[in-house]
Amino acid sequence: MTEIGHKLICEEHGPNDLADYARLADRSAFDFAMISDHFHPWTSTQGESPLVWNVIGAISQATDDLTLGTSITCPILRYHPAIIAQAAATAGVQLPDRFFLGVGTGENLSEHVLGDRWPEHQVRLEMLEEAVDLIRTLWEGETTSYRGEYYTVENAKIYTLPEELPPIPIAADGPKTARKAGEIGDGLVAVAPDPELIEAFEAGGGEDKPRYAEIDVCYAEDEQEAIETAHEIWPQAALPGELLWELRTPAHFEQATEAVTEEDVAEVVVCGSDPEDHIEGIREYVDAGFDHVAVHNVGSNQAEFVEFYEEEVLPAVQ
Repeated sequence: MTEIGHKLICEEHGPNDLADYARLADRSAFDFAMISDHFHPWTSTQGESPLVWNVIGAISQATDDLTLGTSITCPILRYHPAIIAQAAATAGVQLPDRFFLGVGTGENLSEHVLGDRWPEHQVRLEMLEEAVDLIRTLWEGETTSYRGEYYTVENAKIYTLPEELPPIPIAADGPKTARKAGEIGDGLVAVAPDPELIEAFEAGGGEDKPRYAEIDVCYAEDEQEAIETAHEIWPQAALPGELLWELRTPAHFEQATEAVTEEDVAEVVVCGSDPEDHIEGIREYVDAGFDHVAVHNVGSNQAEFVEFYEEEVLPAVQ
């Protein structure tokens, strides 16, 4: 049984709109939602980037049943893991039994802003493992002093804790991180339909844990209109290699995407209103082994997108 979710994108939408879209998802046939956690948008055209924790509070009051997870919070540089432990515990109280904390090693775009050095991936992965351990230690609810290799906490206690602690799935874009997600995480999050990620996740101990994926789409009745919208708003989806993790500013992404064509974006973003195209895109992830797929619709027409999915797509994939 595949669960299909609605991805809420803080880089594209303001906090009030995000709460409205979450309410829309809650009343729809979508099974869950995920929300991004950025300091900067990828490009200035996207135009937004509210603090996700404020938005989560608003969503908790705007919804009744919607399960919501961050995708992805990076608790290693811009945030200290003790702060995320408190923030996620509060979110767990506000969204009882319907919040999860998706974490990962982050992007330079949002994590360099305090002037910290951007470490290589192996170091960030070590930091993430320690951060997750610290978060879970603080969630035990005891007064804690913690002196790790990367983080220190002195006499800290989280008083506001949910009855059920949030699961912590871990994002991975390669087998090494996927294996680590299986070892220390409560699930996997990925953005590519890569069976090797599932294999590595299972090898690390993730056999019975949920596997979340994200897919970019752009719904519009006219396919060319959808392609143009996706190219204008979400061109970084077509960037190759590790640029997504390494570029530092929206201006750098704007420079890097100057060479990205509409055709390039159409190859990686499902565009238009043909249900079979959207169904096929989701099934790629299902066939790769993912059991939760969050759909990000590029643009502001979220109500039309939800209606289209309820009528034409979800019945075929849920």
